[in-house]
Amino acid sequence: MLKKDLILKNPLRALEPETGPNAAPSRMGLVIARRGVGKTAMLVQFALDSLLRGNRVLHVSIGQKLEKTKAWYEDLFEDLSRSYRLDHAGQVHDEIARNRLIMTFKATAFSGPKLEERLNDLLYQDIFRPECMVIDGYDFESATRPQVQDLLDLTQAMSLHTWFSAVRHREDPRTSELGVPVPCDKFEDLFDTILLLDPEEKGIALRTLKDEFSDAAGKRKLILDPATFLVSTLDHQSPDKTNESGRQ
Repeated sequence: MLKKDLILKNPLRALEPETGPNAAPSRMGLVIARRGVGKTAMLVQFALDSLLRGNRVLHVSIGQKLEKTKAWYEDLFEDLSRSYRLDHAGQVHDEIARNRLIMTFKATAFSGPKLEERLNDLLYQDIFRPECMVIDGYDFESATRPQVQDLLDLTQAMSLHTWFSAVRHREDPRTSELGVPVPCDKFEDLFDTILLLDPEEKGIALRTLKDEFSDAAGKRKLILDPATFLVSTLDHQSPDKTNESGRQ
């Protein structure tokens, strides 16, 4: 399969209909799940899809080492290219690797202003200008509304498509009217798309709680394949059912 065909056939088209580079306006998405259910896998697949579409991607990893974040990209790209029999996979891998930058923060050291400062350094030195950003490990439980608003303002100022991950606590059943679990319920209006990862018998279901592309939501039921953590539909799961990477 050619790269352009992989872009078109990617199940994420149900959530990101665009097949070319990002176009204005900017937007923000949120993936919510319990620990270990697949939040990082989802963010990396959004990042890989954006990279395949020709965008530059900044991956902000909070509380996770650089090597582990890189491993997610290597493992998921390998699974993706094998599952879809991607032609010239090595060449495609090298192309997208050049357009990805991973930025790490200690959990206690991250803040919106620090992120903005480091981004401005990249821009000022003409090192890297992203079109897409994923922020993995942001602490919504401790966050205030002005802090999340600042990240939205940054996203809009830089015309980014930004995806966040958030932890849902198993012991707290409270949700908003949209079904957004605490603590993210108080920020739901700041996001264009909100997804909930929900384990079920056939895999980890992607439940769309909020979607800016209202006519795209629900066309196909998306799941995370529990063997590979790849996004798929119920009628197309990865043929490789072994998961030797030990990912969590």
